[in-house]
Amino acid sequence: MERRSRHWLRGLRTLEFGMGAILTATTVALVLLARTLYPDGGEAMDLGARLMPPFQDWSHPLGTDSLGRDLLARIINGGRISLTVGFVSVVGGVVLGTLLGLIAGYYRGFWDMILMRFADVQLALPFILLAITFTAILGADLWNLIAFMIISQWVQYARVMRGQVLSLRDREFIQSARAFGLRDARILFDHILPNGFGPVLILMTLNVANNILLESSLTFLGLGVDPTIPSWGGMLADARTYLQSAWWVGVFPGVAIMITVLGLNLLGDGLRDYLDPTLKV
Repeated sequence: MERRSRHWLRGLRTLEFGMGAILTATTVALVLLARTLYPDGGEAMDLGARLMPPFQDWSHPLGTDSLGRDLLARIINGGRISLTVGFVSVVGGVVLGTLLGLIAGYYRGFWDMILMRFADVQLALPFILLAITFTAILGADLWNLIAFMIISQWVQYARVMRGQVLSLRDREFIQSARAFGLRDARILFDHILPNGFGPVLILMTLNVANNILLESSLTFLGLGVDPTIPSWGGMLADARTYLQSAWWVGVFPGVAIMITVLGLNLLGDGLRDYLDPTLKV
C-alpha cells in the first residue's frame, strides 16, 4: 500500500512538471513567433470592428479592443514584453545576488556584515515606495523597470546563496581544496557554487512568474512599461473602462498571465522536487 502511494505521488509530480514544461514551452514559442504570426505587432486598427466579441469572426478569434485591434495578436506580442521583463530581471538578480552571497558567506567578517546589513535595510523599505521613487527619477521604461527589479530582488538570491556557502565552506572537500593551494575564486566557482546553486535555481524559476505578475501590476498602476508598448499589464489597465460592456478585453490578457504563471510555478515545483532529496518519495 505504501509503495503504491509513493508510486502515485511520483507520477503526480511528474505530471505536474510535464504540464508546467508544456505550458511554459508553448508560451515561449508563441512569443518567439509573434512577429512571424503578426508582423504588424497587433497595432493594425479597424475602427469598424471595434469591441467585436470573441468567436464571432475567425479573423479576430478573441475579439478586438476599443480601437479595433486584434486581441489575440496583442496578447501574443504583449507576452514578449512580459517574458522579457520576467527572465532578464531574474537573470540579472541571480548574477548580482549570487556573487554577493558567495562573497558574504565565504569571507564573512566585514564583507558579510556590510552586505547583509545593507540587505536588511533594503528589505525594510516598502516595495511600492521604491517603485514610485525609481519611476519618478528615471521614468516609466522597459529597461528601467528591469533595472529596478534587479536592484530590488538581488537580496533574495544573496541570502539564499550565503546560507548555502556557510553550510559548505567548512566541509571536507573544501578544506582539501584549500590544502592543495587552490585560489579562493576557483574554490568559490568550481566547488561551492555548483554544490549550492540548487535552491537558487528553484527560486529563480518561481521568481520569473512572480516578476511577470509584478510587471503587470506596476504597468497597471502606471509605474511600469511605457503605455505605448503593448504588454499584458498595459492591456489590463486599458480594459478597466470596458469591463462591463466588453469583458473579453480584460479577461483574455488576465488568462494569458494566469497560464504563464501557472506553467512556471509547476515547472519550479518540479525542479524543487527533483533537486531536493528530502522531498523525494
